[in-house]
Amino acid sequence: MDKREIAVLEAELMESYDLIEQVYKNILKRQATFRDSEEGVDSIAYRLHNLYGAYERLFEIVVGFFENQIEGTRYHADMLRRMKMKINGMRPAFLSSSTAESLDELRRFHHFLRHAYGVNLDADRVGRIAQIAIDLEEPFLKDMENFLEQLR
Repeated sequence: MDKREIAVLEAELMESYDLIEQVYKNILKRQATFRDSEEGVDSIAYRLHNLYGAYERLFEIVVGFFENQIEGTRYHADMLRRMKMKINGMRPAFLSSSTAESLDELRRFHHFLRHAYGVNLDADRVGRIAQIAIDLEEPFLKDMENFLEQLR
C-alpha cells in the first residue's frame, strides 16, 4: 500500500470516526439523567445502537480497502472477529482483544435492540452497556492510531 492509499484510508477512517464522536456526545449528554424516565432509557439505548452501527461502518471501510466484503448470517460477529485478525501480507489487526471484547458487548446489545419489539428496556442493563461504550472510546482510538501507524 503506497502513501496515497494510506492517506485516503486515514481520511475515510477519520471522517467515520467524527460520526462516532457525535454519537458519544449524545450519549454523554444523556448519561446522568437517562434513568429518570422510560423515554430516557429508550433514548440512550437508541444512541448505543447508533454507536455500534457507526463503529461497524468504520470497519466496513477497513474491510473494503483490504479484503473486499464479509457475507453470511453471522455478518456482524464475523466483521468484529475480522477486525482483531492480522492478515499476513495485507494488514495488521485493527483491534486489540480487549477492545474487541467491549465492542462485542455493544454488538450483542445492538442485536438485542434490533429484535426487542415491545420490550421495556432494563435501565440497569442499558446503564452497564453505556458505561462499557464510554470506557471503549479511548482504547478504540488508540487501536485505530496503532493500526494506521503500522500501515505507514
